[in-house]
Amino acid sequence: MYNGIGLTTPRGSGTNGHVQRNVAFVRPGKKDNINYRTEDDLAKLDAQSNRQPNQGILDHERKRKIEVKCAELEEVLESQGLGQDEVRAKVELYRSKLMDHGTIELPKDEFGRLL
Repeated sequence: MYNGIGLTTPRGSGTNGHVQRNVAFVRPGKKDNINYRTEDDLAKLDAQSNRQPNQGILDHERKRKIEVKCAELEEVLESQGLGQDEVRAKVELYRSKLMDHGTIELPKDEFGRLL
């Protein structure tokens, strides 16, 4: 007998006393306890995936575009032979105009994300 399983003695039983596992037994397992997602869970997941874009990131992108435009203007003015003070003053005026009006509109898709 092994761990309380099997015969105390194989004598007279017609077997050799070797204990084997029953491979035909199907154990109740994890497959019975599957929790499928309900319609409410799927609706919540959809709502989370279509959230609004981060305003900080959008502001940073807008400021970066403005700085690129200012750098391009600065290069053009320097190539025309203007002095450093004049270039700096014109670039600052241009930058303040772009910041106040927000004329740079970034391309967006139907969800409001930047392209």
